[in-house]
Amino acid sequence: MNSQQMDADWLVFQPNPSKPKFVLPKGTVDAHCHVFGPSAEFPFAPERKYTPCDAGKAQLFALRDFLGVERNVIVQATCHGRDNRAMVDACRAAGERARGIASVGPDVSDGELEAMDEAGVRGVRFNFVMRLVDATPPEVFLAIAERIARLDWHIVVYFEAADLTRLIPFLKRLPTVIVVDHMGRPDVAKGVDHPDFQAFLGLMGEMDNLWSKVTCPERLSVQGPPYDDVVPFARAVVDAYPDRVLWGTDWPHPNMKTHMPDDGMLVDYIPRIAPEPDSQQKLLIDNPMRLYWAR
Repeated sequence: MNSQQMDADWLVFQPNPSKPKFVLPKGTVDAHCHVFGPSAEFPFAPERKYTPCDAGKAQLFALRDFLGVERNVIVQATCHGRDNRAMVDACRAAGERARGIASVGPDVSDGELEAMDEAGVRGVRFNFVMRLVDATPPEVFLAIAERIARLDWHIVVYFEAADLTRLIPFLKRLPTVIVVDHMGRPDVAKGVDHPDFQAFLGLMGEMDNLWSKVTCPERLSVQGPPYDDVVPFARAVVDAYPDRVLWGTDWPHPNMKTHMPDDGMLVDYIPRIAPEPDSQQKLLIDNPMRLYWAR
């Protein structure tokens, strides 16, 4: 099959990121990244909302090694829908250096779940961002959650800040660890003390199974690089819940419209949100290893 033509306005990932000034500690995990295709081998889903550039496992692993990352958690990209082959292939190729997060529907078989588990998949992603996916009834997600809990998988949820209040009853029904993408996408223009973000912090305090990725300053920032306006938000989560936070690059940065971030700069962002060696150790190594590599 031929490659699928990417969207005309698609921003391609930075091919030559800067070398980070911050030296990542040995064992660092990039706990949020993706692979796109390559589409000639792993076609993008017919129901996709966007067509990205090709950004396959070889390029991801090259970035991993360049930045000084030891392991990756590869999250199923919405452009691939529920066809997890590209993500699973990347996990198999990386061996113990990668884990995966799948996207599945209610028709997924036990055999398919077990095969993904053997390949290194350790969770499923529930996406509530309607510009990226079609709506799924909560009861469908809850039925999937019960099935994957038997495998000791967890659930990644992606939503925007305005959705949090309506999602709280649903989140409280989930039977596993829950990992929130990108701090629930707060509106950083409102400031870290705004009730919206404080409600998210409060929910983490109330639910000890709720984790957060302190990721994507480039996606949340109003000011742009070096993302000064996002630092207080991520720092607040890291300080309050140091044992339930994860970091990742979000490479290859899907659906960025304003600019394409420098992955080296994203590494240099880490000591600004986790200044102490102890908090860096938890954020980059201890927490993801406990969640993804405990078995």
